[in-house]
Amino acid sequence: MRAVRIDEFGGPGVLVPVELPDPVAGPGEVLLRVEAAAVNRADALTRAGSYHRAGRPPLLPGLEAAGTVVALGPGAEHPDGIRVGSRVMALGAANAPGFYAELAAVPVGRVAALPDGVGPTEAAALPVAWLTAWYCLHRLARVAEGETVVVHAAASGVGSAAVQIAAAAGARVIAVASSARKAALAAALGAHTAVDLSDHPGEGLVEEVGRLTGGRGAEVVLDTVGGRVFRQSLRMAGHAGRVVALANVALEPSPIDTRDFYPKNVSVHGFQLTGLLEHGYDPRADLREIAARVADGTFRVPVETVLPLERASEAHERLERRENRGKIVLTTPGHAAR
Repeated sequence: MRAVRIDEFGGPGVLVPVELPDPVAGPGEVLLRVEAAAVNRADALTRAGSYHRAGRPPLLPGLEAAGTVVALGPGAEHPDGIRVGSRVMALGAANAPGFYAELAAVPVGRVAALPDGVGPTEAAALPVAWLTAWYCLHRLARVAEGETVVVHAAASGVGSAAVQIAAAAGARVIAVASSARKAALAAALGAHTAVDLSDHPGEGLVEEVGRLTGGRGAEVVLDTVGGRVFRQSLRMAGHAGRVVALANVALEPSPIDTRDFYPKNVSVHGFQLTGLLEHGYDPRADLREIAARVADGTFRVPVETVLPLERASEAHERLERRENRGKIVLTTPGHAAR
């Protein structure tokens, strides 16, 4: 099979197209013919050697994909009735062979059937970013109708999903983005207010959220950035607010003052999808629910850039320049975007 491999840590140029033996579905696995694989920030961190859960090279990156089941391993009977020929989406692991390949063997518990009306490029973007946003908002923050939700990096994969999920739950969404262009995307996806971060430097963002909420603060803050932004998130939260911290793409410490949250009875939730899966979380029901809402038009998956697998290095360059408004997806040979 064709694949893209990391033979040494480094910049996007270390992503090398290679020919590898076809994998075989082992016990409890399905063999997936990959049609599309989404590109995530974790892929870039793995490639650079900065992702603590990844192993050592050689590595195949790629945490989420969509395609068709071509074989079932022993004991891979699936309660959803998945069989050879089923269209599915799949969720990988940081320390396992990834989806930058034409074929991948995946544990059956990380595979969910796709409904009609959801194409592979859309479906490939669901298992990481959308599942993350869904779990953080519904299971951790327990967002409710009428609440105010602040979403940082609202044009990112997780952010653009969170804007739609919160709005669909009846919440008022304040989307924060790093440019007017990205703020416009968040508004188009359903944010009630889109804030251009460049207009509110320093503590100006906290003040703006205070103004927008009449001084009450937000019930929910989804922090997809980390670093110094985390302290701002704590300060944005109102009484009994919930702050969900799910990343530190800033790659810097998060200095905080406990007085920013304990007097308000604010709760802080940490989230990492890989850790959750390792401790028994079964993602299939949530993935099916998300996909059903994509199929019925409730959610829109903004896929901006689709590139062939062998151009993975170009995809990573675009991701790291933060040029994209929506997901970047790689397609395997013979599977054009659709």
